Parts: sequence; structure tokens; C-alpha cells
Amino acid sequence: MSTVRRAAVVLVAVSALALTACGPSEDGAAGGTDVPTATPPTSSAPSVTPPTSSAKPTTPAKPSKPVKPSTPAKPVTPSTDPDYDVFPCSTYDLTFTASLAEPTTSSYLLKVTNKTGKPCRVLGHPVVTFGGLDGQATARGAAPGIEEAFKLAPGQSAYAGLMGGLKGPKSETVSSIAMTMETDSDLKQVPLKASTPGLNVSDDNSVTPWMDNAEDALSL
Repeated sequence: MSTVRRAAVVLVAVSALALTACGPSEDGAAGGTDVPTATPPTSSAPSVTPPTSSAKPTTPAKPSKPVKPSTPAKPVTPSTDPDYDVFPCSTYDLTFTASLAEPTTSSYLLKVTNKTGKPCRVLGHPVVTFGGLDGQATARGAAPGIEEAFKLAPGQSAYAGLMGGLKGPKSETVSSIAMTMETDSDLKQVPLKASTPGLNVSDDNSVTPWMDNAEDALSL
């Protein structure tokens, strides 16, 4: 074989090898590939759904406090003292008279009677004034205290002695007197009047405390 022919055969062989090395494989020709196609990675983490804001729980209403039952009023216990509700007598409770007891001395017996349906307590001395003259009769003798003063039952009477004054240049005579009771209070009273014709009035007029009998009232 000539040199030129041998060179041509070699060139053809080399070309064939080149084409074999660069050409696609049979698999490639069929559309396949030896190199896997890169697939973008997918996230394996589960999608997180943001929690919806739930409504705040309502605060339970506080139970109302039970109403405290009112304390029943204590029954009034009557006092064991039989005199606890016996008040002093006033002129509203009484009738009043004056009768001449001693003409020579112009002394009068004063009498009050309980006209109500309940007892009252007779205190101190009667407060005696003379007609339209100023002043009053002087208290004569000691009177019992409020605790010792006797009760005047309905219809019962109490007595006091009004001693006449001596006649003199300054004495006067009156035909009536007025009387109010000691009540140990500021209670206003309507004076009770009685007829006393020819009663001599001077600085010597005096009146005894109330007593439960006429004799003691005139002898003090």
C-alpha cells in the first residue's frame, strides 16, 4: 500500500473515532440522559397558618353578696318598776278648788283631784299667785323628792294649806288665786283659778307641800 493511501485510511479512522466520542449515545438519541435533571427542592416544612385571634374570655360576674337579713327589733321589755311611767301631775291632769279653813287667819285648804284615767306623781309645793298681784306664796316646809312623791291615782285628791298673811299697812286683799304644779320640766301649764274672797295678801303668805290628807296639810 502506498504511503498516500495509508495516510488516507488513518485519517478516516481518526475521524470515525472523533465522531464516536462526540456523538450522542444510543440512550441520548432516544431522548434519555445519564445526568439527572436538577429539580428545585421543595420545602419539607409544613405551611404554618397564623392562629386567628380568639376572643378574650369574659370575666365571670361576681356572685352578688347575700342580703343580710335585718335584725328584728328587740321587743320592749316592760319595766318591773311599777312607777317607771308615772309622770308628774300638771294642771292638765287636775281639777282645783280652794276652801276657807280658818276664818281668823284667812287660811285656805287647797285641793287637786286627778281627772284622768292614769296615775300621776304629785311634786313639791303648789305655785300660788294672788289675783293680779306680783309674787307668789312662799314654800312652807320641806317637800319629798321626786322618787318619794306619792302617786295620785285616777279620782284621788291631794291637799295643801295656804296660810293667810297678817293685815298691815302694805297688805292687800284678793278675791281669787291661781295655781300651777311643779313638774320638774319646762312644760307650760294653764293656771287653775279658785275663788278666795277676802284673802289677805302680805309677805307672810305661805303654802305647804302637797299631802295625801287635809289634816296634815293644815297643821304644818
